[in-house]
Amino acid sequence: MNNQTDQDIIRYSKELRMPVFRRDFKQLAQEASVERINYEEFLLRLMEREFEVRVENRKKVQIRQAEFPAKMYLNDLIRDQLPTDANEKLTLLERLDFIESGQNIVLAGNPGTGKTHIAIGLGLKACMQGYKVMFTTVHKLLTQIRESHSQRTLRQLELKFEKYDLVICDEFGYVSFDKEGAELLFSHLSLRIGRKSTIITTNLGFDRWSEIFGDPVLTAALVDRITHKAYLVNMNGDSYRLKETKKMMQK
Repeated sequence: MNNQTDQDIIRYSKELRMPVFRRDFKQLAQEASVERINYEEFLLRLMEREFEVRVENRKKVQIRQAEFPAKMYLNDLIRDQLPTDANEKLTLLERLDFIESGQNIVLAGNPGTGKTHIAIGLGLKACMQGYKVMFTTVHKLLTQIRESHSQRTLRQLELKFEKYDLVICDEFGYVSFDKEGAELLFSHLSLRIGRKSTIITTNLGFDRWSEIFGDPVLTAALVDRITHKAYLVNMNGDSYRLKETKKMMQK
């Protein structure tokens, strides 16, 4: 392969935005010559490398755009230290079938038992499998809704919110809402019901959700919609974080 040919390949690959093709074509051409593989096999190998890198880069972008507060993978969990119900259901949930069927997950229980870790772990795995994911706290989400409402861009936010394959709403129950806030959040979450999946983590049982919304009727309607065909995971148990801390201190 002469120098002019190399330069042409580099120029075209830049125009076509194929950085791996440009980086590896000479190496693979040499390997193809040594192994005496045909042109089609050489071209296939080159295209496979370009494709694999693009897929990996796409996953990284999706993870970054999800805005996880930290990377908490499911493999990092010590499962026998999770609450019994979570340990039993996690094997099913990590298959991610709930995303395809548009089902919700509610992880409810006392603080420190692994709710957020499980939610983020499922979200990261979903990103790795090509799903579009959003992570938010309920307080942050409501702030965005209020700002969009005042700027008259609420419909744009709603359309974006509806398109995510999975939305994770963390810390449900840490902050109560006024009537307007409760109604805005109810309307926003209702957009996804029955079509797209939402994971909610909360330290309050459903019987106490009225403390958040202040309106028993609105609370009952939201609970009914969120829990319909949902996976309800009882996260009550000993603090997972405390167990982890004790284990580290013992080492």
